[in-house]
Amino acid sequence: MKRAFILLLDSFGIGYSPDAHQFGDEGANTLRHIAQKCAEGKANAKNIRSGPLKLPNLTRLGLHAAVIQCNGEPLPEFSTPKPQGAYGYAQEISFGKDTPSGHWEIVGLPALFDWGYFPSKYPSFPEKLITEFIKQAKIPGILGNKHASGTDIIKELGDEHVRTGKPIVYTSADSVFQIAAHEESFGLARLYEICKIARQLVDDYHVGRVIARPFIGTSGNYYRTPNRKDYTTPPFSPTLLDKIIESGGSVIGVGKIGDIFGHKGISKEVKGVNNMELFDVTVNEVKMAGDQTLIFTNFVDFDMQYGHRRDVVGYAHALEQFDRRLPEFEKILQPDDMMIITADHGCDPTFQGTDHTREYIPILIFGPKIMPKFIGKRETFADIGQTLATYFALKPLEYGQSFLLKIRTL
Repeated sequence: MKRAFILLLDSFGIGYSPDAHQFGDEGANTLRHIAQKCAEGKANAKNIRSGPLKLPNLTRLGLHAAVIQCNGEPLPEFSTPKPQGAYGYAQEISFGKDTPSGHWEIVGLPALFDWGYFPSKYPSFPEKLITEFIKQAKIPGILGNKHASGTDIIKELGDEHVRTGKPIVYTSADSVFQIAAHEESFGLARLYEICKIARQLVDDYHVGRVIARPFIGTSGNYYRTPNRKDYTTPPFSPTLLDKIIESGGSVIGVGKIGDIFGHKGISKEVKGVNNMELFDVTVNEVKMAGDQTLIFTNFVDFDMQYGHRRDVVGYAHALEQFDRRLPEFEKILQPDDMMIITADHGCDPTFQGTDHTREYIPILIFGPKIMPKFIGKRETFADIGQTLATYFALKPLEYGQSFLLKIRTL
């Protein structure tokens, strides 16, 4: 029975890639810098952490071996056991370092084009776009209209939003049009409604995502809720996900996977409010999964809660939580199962700004029939998708090289 599982640690980069200078990211290294700060006992100025980063299960499956091959040197305070899984790392060929590009490339469809971005100067959005948005959404106006942190801008403009009914509209270095609104005073359904209007309007600007950012609370104590919703441009061509479904199989998207793919190529969507709940529901789906099934989970907290917020301590703690639970997966794997742990980009919490960072991603593969072996540097994330296409006996994808025959016994 063929079943495969992708556990994607959103933003878990392991070193800046050769083209990082084009993005202003030369020197970024998400994992190494977290490990260094933990080893130094000063993970950040606000929250001191004592003791090194401990990831024994990821290390056992080949993470540290992959890092040494990628960076040329070990991580501080890490052991180097003989890997029990196959391991390697990959470079991105998509033009951006955003979430959709990374995920699409993993399943065989690199984004070899430039998304539309909004300038960092105020105002960020074109007057024509905002005027039409206000008209079609039937709102009294907008607040924000600039690059901003999602948590900071609701602190800054939350009171005025509640008082006036004007949604908060902002962007970032990603190709996004984000709308924040209070779930109670503005209404969650109403927020989703105006996001759909914005999605149609930003197509002319080649924008990747419109994101609903609901929050609740009162003055001085606003906080975002788990009811975020992404309205993503759907993939422009069939991906591995579509091909699995066409073959009669199933694709289960856990977390924001359905949103990232515009709900294309997804048989079932399952949500979770945080990493540990996402882990729980993924384990449950694995236990129920039948033949020719791919389960694809995005663990969003690494990026959203810790990477963008430059929270080294939080990121380290989340990694250790994830690591401790990996044996649960290993115990429920069936003889032909294959699990892949990877990422979509970096988001170094020690780096300047709050943006993603252009980095290599790890590729860790394990299962009862997976041989411990170094798969080398992969020239594109699409090698993951091509390998899974081979595994599921599908026609080859347009991009990527399969490494399945190198790592799997018959």
